[in-house]
Amino acid sequence: MNSLSEIAIFVKVVELSSFTAAAEALEMSQPVVSKAVTRLEEKLGARLLNRTTRRLSLTEAGSELYRRSARALAEIQDAELEVARFQTEPRGTLRVSAPMSFSILHLAPVLQAFSERYPGVSVEMHLDDRQIDLVEEGYDVAIRIARLQDSTLVARKLAPCRQVVCASPSYLSKRGVPERPEDLLTHSCIVYSLISTPREWRFTDAAGETHVVPINGALTSNNGLLNRAAAVAGAGIVLLPAFYIGEELRNGQLKPVLCDFKAVELGIYAVYPERRNLTPKVRAFVDFLAEALGPVPPWERAA
Repeated sequence: MNSLSEIAIFVKVVELSSFTAAAEALEMSQPVVSKAVTRLEEKLGARLLNRTTRRLSLTEAGSELYRRSARALAEIQDAELEVARFQTEPRGTLRVSAPMSFSILHLAPVLQAFSERYPGVSVEMHLDDRQIDLVEEGYDVAIRIARLQDSTLVARKLAPCRQVVCASPSYLSKRGVPERPEDLLTHSCIVYSLISTPREWRFTDAAGETHVVPINGALTSNNGLLNRAAAVAGAGIVLLPAFYIGEELRNGQLKPVLCDFKAVELGIYAVYPERRNLTPKVRAFVDFLAEALGPVPPWERAA
């Protein structure tokens, strides 16, 4: 038996003023409790209790040990209860990595609603379009917009992410409306540099045939909001996820083209390191996002 166990037994004896009552409370035999206190006294080299046939009383050393130990054991018990609460209810700090533009456009109101439902969770958002290493960089969950490849991470699809080819009316009036993907070869296209093949757009027609088209243009960037603004200004044809351009399509600032051809559909996913021992804060966050975004996302419902 270690000293901490012996101290805990000593504190229980003092609280109940009885070796027998302490033994019953701790589900031990009375001799075991008595020997534990005796060993503690021997280790400390001090008598802790005055024992008589009628009552127990603390010595000066015993009183000091009890005062400090009772407080420390109470702290330990509180810590154990707090850890148990972390495993049974959503609470604590949740570190989330998410794409910058999508978060600015669509996650802010969702995060506010999540905080109202789960006030015990503090969300720490890190906005970055690069694909981070969750485990190495210490994130609880990441939001990714992609066609996910095989991974050691667990992924849950939150919503579909349709891509749309579009341009401003002013651009289309000057350069014409492409009718087939191959027509893009004669157009100025706005390039998004963070995808795996930024200068190659891929489409599927109604017959299931794939069309892979190399594209060129004067503008390349790593930010969808900038590409959207450039397209509205007439810089060229852009391929963007629908969540960027819902309002622009509704108000006519951008016009969809190649509507008979389907661009590669992406997915919006929550990814996290493992399903086993998934903390309540992560589970609550992922469930909440799935409820808020899918299966038909808000930008599609508005359209």
